[in-house]
Amino acid sequence: MRLSTLTLALVATFSAASYAEQAELSELEQLKQELQAIKDKLAKTEELIARSEEILAKTQEKAAKTEEKVTKNEEVLAKNEAEKANQVKVGGAVRFQYGVKDYDADDRDRVGDFDFDVFRLDFNGNAGDIIFSAQYRWYQYMDTIHHAYLGYQFNEHWQGQVGISQVPFGNLTWNSNSFFFSTAFYVGLEDDYDAGLKFMGRYDNHDIQLAFYKTDELGGIDGFVSDRTSRYSYDIVGARSAGEGTFDAPGTALAEDSTINARYSYHFDHAEVGVSLMSGDIEGTAGSAGDRSAYAFHVKGQLDNFGLLLQYTDYEYDLDDGTELLTVGAYSFYDTIPTGATLYNMSLTYSMDVNWGPVSNLKFYNDYSLMTDKSGGLTEDTFMNVLGVQVTSGNLYTLIDLASGKNQPFIGGSLAGEADDTNTRLNINFGYYF
Repeated sequence: MRLSTLTLALVATFSAASYAEQAELSELEQLKQELQAIKDKLAKTEELIARSEEILAKTQEKAAKTEEKVTKNEEVLAKNEAEKANQVKVGGAVRFQYGVKDYDADDRDRVGDFDFDVFRLDFNGNAGDIIFSAQYRWYQYMDTIHHAYLGYQFNEHWQGQVGISQVPFGNLTWNSNSFFFSTAFYVGLEDDYDAGLKFMGRYDNHDIQLAFYKTDELGGIDGFVSDRTSRYSYDIVGARSAGEGTFDAPGTALAEDSTINARYSYHFDHAEVGVSLMSGDIEGTAGSAGDRSAYAFHVKGQLDNFGLLLQYTDYEYDLDDGTELLTVGAYSFYDTIPTGATLYNMSLTYSMDVNWGPVSNLKFYNDYSLMTDKSGGLTEDTFMNVLGVQVTSGNLYTLIDLASGKNQPFIGGSLAGEADDTNTRLNINFGYYF
């Protein structure tokens, strides 16, 4: 009995020891598994780190290449900006003309003439902050400067120009639509170009232009030119003395000198309303021979396809010797104008887009001009009416004009004429611009 009890105690002791050992082994195995799991996770983490480092290396490589491209792009941009800062654009035009005049019997018998009109070259661009623009023209009978100036943009509001520039007077750029301009052109008060300084300012809806022109575009009274009529815009070149014909060279030379121009206009949504002033000297070979002045009220409007130009102009050229007729020159011939007169101009336009083969737009217009209250004892008024259409075909522009007028230059008359007959001229002027 005692043996059995001892045996049982020994068996129990060994069983407990065996169980404890198995428990320790099980715990150890669990720890090994957990350690392996940690190792596996650590290996995966190291793999992820390696991949991340590889991705980072590739990203850095791409970033380096991108930075290199950015640097090259910046270099190209800088080069382009440098080229842009010093660029010249060359353009021009060549134009031809066909016309029939009812006041020229020979011309009527030939059913008109076809002529070369003009070839011109335009240069526009900048050299750094300096702006430049120039145009030279070759006609069948003369060649001449149109404009040539250097400019500088002082700030967002003001630009200055020095050289031969468009005189700021009346409706700009033109007070007309046709090939014949308005009557104001023939007394030097539309699309005129002179030599001097001009400042142009723009503040919201306010447009301000101030200019001082020392001489006309050919250098004034002692300009070094062989022919004072070889010019694009009309200027005073002499006094018309008794006994001289309307189109004769003047016996007394005169020229415009030291002229001040001021133009202000206000821009509404669909219109521009303004006033222009001009005051200057008339120079003779022995010094000042008189003075001149002019003013104008002008309106320019555009509503949808309809356009409107209105202008009232009054000018007075006072010569010290009391002469009431002046000689002007342009387009290689002399003409005569009164020293004072009043002009009225009105133009209506309608523009419509079309799809007629190469023709993309038709602009119909009617320009009307009237000159009254002439000096020099002239009793007959001047009028001109031009009914026409501008046809746009890409870079080809055509003006088809039916012009009627009395005492009107280029329509068989002169502003100093006393005719009572109305002349008519059909004119088709077309050309390519490049």
